Amino acid sequence: MIQKIFLTPFQKFIKIEGFSGILLLLSTVIALIWANSGFADSYTSLWDYKLGITGENFKLEKPLLLWVNDGLMAIFFFLIGLEIKREVLIGELNSLKKLAFPLFGALGGVLIPVALYMLLNQNPATFKGWGIPMATDIAFSLAVLNALGKRVPLSLKIFLIAFAIVDDIEAVLVIAIFYSGAINTTLLLIAMALLAGLYALSYKGFYSKYLLFFVGIIVWVLFLKSGVHPTVAGILLAFSVPIRQKINTSKFLIQLDKIKDKIEEATNKNKPTPSKKQIAHMDTLEDWSDKFRSPLQHLEHVLHGWVAYFIIPIFALANAGVLIDSSAGIETQLVVNIIICLVLGKGFGIPLVIFLAKKANLIQLPKDINFKQIVGVSFIAGIGFTMAIFIASLAFATSPEYISSAKIGILIGSFIAAILGYLILRFTANPIKVETED
Repeated sequence: MIQKIFLTPFQKFIKIEGFSGILLLLSTVIALIWANSGFADSYTSLWDYKLGITGENFKLEKPLLLWVNDGLMAIFFFLIGLEIKREVLIGELNSLKKLAFPLFGALGGVLIPVALYMLLNQNPATFKGWGIPMATDIAFSLAVLNALGKRVPLSLKIFLIAFAIVDDIEAVLVIAIFYSGAINTTLLLIAMALLAGLYALSYKGFYSKYLLFFVGIIVWVLFLKSGVHPTVAGILLAFSVPIRQKINTSKFLIQLDKIKDKIEEATNKNKPTPSKKQIAHMDTLEDWSDKFRSPLQHLEHVLHGWVAYFIIPIFALANAGVLIDSSAGIETQLVVNIIICLVLGKGFGIPLVIFLAKKANLIQLPKDINFKQIVGVSFIAGIGFTMAIFIASLAFATSPEYISSAKIGILIGSFIAAILGYLILRFTANPIKVETED
């Protein structure tokens, strides 16, 4: 029997996101228990604690919660930007044929829930929360799909990821256009000029991670002070990272053979450590490796674990601690609206638009995916957790009394969507037969 020893990059991505979903769930449970326990005051005090820099002409001081939502989440959006650029250039979104299926799914997953929210909403003060049900949490969603094991074909997971990436693009545009404050045009233009400089350098083939870091901090502060949400800066900075290598594979392999021969010639058999010549050759190898490595791919690889295992769980810990108390002034209608939009808006909106697009011969479904599976994964797409909570915090920034209600609706709606999606896929899909060779 021939077994696959190495996971493909895509399979590794799924594995990371699946485990991230487990950490996300754990952080959510801890936050809920903590916020509703006898130690609730410590939970509130921790995230309200102010940190920052204060000077004569400059002040940047925020509660710890906002450092998470505006700072750490900018790194999360930076990673999303890297993924979007990679998928558009060389991945699942690099052609109209590949893009069509998840694009129509994403349109259904945004338009129907948003329209449903606007239709159901009766309170003018909660109308600005219309963007909450449009998002899909990829970590939680993939964790649910992974729990189904071999009952879920790989192409269905690819659809979910591609769909979620298109979803993220739409969410970023909505945040930038509708959920940013009063804009300081001067500061924004300075930030855009710095970004244009990075783009020009990238186009010319120059890339420095130190320059990116330095300019990135300045751009982040400028976006923050300009009124545009700083997470948008993360997306735009990611687009400046080049994807192409400085040398191709054949040239790298030639140099690799030369360095290998030189290291063998400089063998120091009597000592357990490399010789000075070997160390010099190893330094040369690192230089050639840097030229061969894709900057975008390398950054994505480095950040993925940090985002999945640290930033997103911390975000959940900071934002999911909702006080569940009927006397706390919960807006019941808002809770119900969000639940309906996440569960029914996604569950029926995505397959409806896909069905209409297929009837119009605009898309072609993969052969190993049936329509029941599309319905199942559409309900799973109703898990809006991370991005939905993030948008809720922006939508009701000036009306904090509605944030807790929105979070309760997101948590309950995401849970119901996950259960329904799991059950539909569990009882409509047959285990995939894996062919093996002796």
